[in-house]
Amino acid sequence: MGWDWGTPPWRYFPPPPPKLPPPRHGIKVKRFGATWWGQRWIEALEHLGYTYAARLRRGRSYARQGRVHDLDVEGGEIRALVTGSRPRPYQVTIRVAALADRVWEKAIEVMARRAAFAARLLTGQMPQEIDQAFRSAGGSLFPESTRDLSTRCTCPDWANPCKHVAAVHYVLGEAFDRDPFLLFELRGRSREQVLDALRRHRAAPEAAAPPRARRARREASIHSSAVAPEQYERFREHTDDLTFHITRPAVSGAVLRQLGAPPSWGLPSNPTDLLYPAVAAAAELARELALRAGANGTKMVSA
Repeated sequence: MGWDWGTPPWRYFPPPPPKLPPPRHGIKVKRFGATWWGQRWIEALEHLGYTYAARLRRGRSYARQGRVHDLDVEGGEIRALVTGSRPRPYQVTIRVAALADRVWEKAIEVMARRAAFAARLLTGQMPQEIDQAFRSAGGSLFPESTRDLSTRCTCPDWANPCKHVAAVHYVLGEAFDRDPFLLFELRGRSREQVLDALRRHRAAPEAAAPPRARRARREASIHSSAVAPEQYERFREHTDDLTFHITRPAVSGAVLRQLGAPPSWGLPSNPTDLLYPAVAAAAELARELALRAGANGTKMVSA
């Protein structure tokens, strides 16, 4: 067979090798941004510029196929492996810049003024107004420029982000859906540090009050809570105008994940995985029973 002189040899490119199948333990992302904070992470990346957003979409199929595996988040660093066309998986590292201490302190001070912030964070949910607290402190919980992110991949693609880094971004968004406190950790503070700081700020006004005022508040609390046992479960106000909103949780199994494994747990399986089906079924049954109460005259709203 003779050489095809119509194609110069310097323009010949060998076909790329076929991609290896995704590993069995790969993380398959079924939905990008199931919660508002997971969606906000993806939106923040898409607003880092047209070029960044265009290349970011190249990682969607990798994330859906489960090519990202061995994801590890520690401090402000994310490490993961991505299976592509080469026998050895590509190593991806993403570093997120920590917020300055002054930004954290001011944001926590703003959050401490509203009890709803601490209450929702304790249940594993991220208050939707939380980024306003950080913006009032001169920062943002989410990336605002490429300076907030440092990425590295062992693949030969020089562009940022390559499709392997982009795939990890999407998988990370799903990890945020499950645990919003990863956002705090990437930005420089752990869940415990944030909640402890909120408690200290909320306790400070009480500690600063004069002894006589603190004693009066305690006595008022004691007197208001002195209820006869037989009256304890009875409503003290009229309930004719009450309306109950029965909604599904934004994140399923959040309480189980926050509780974690008990100290005596010795099984190899995660307790959340074992208990979640029963807990989810009980929650759905409770929701159905609550909605049926509307037939008795109680105002119920399903959402």
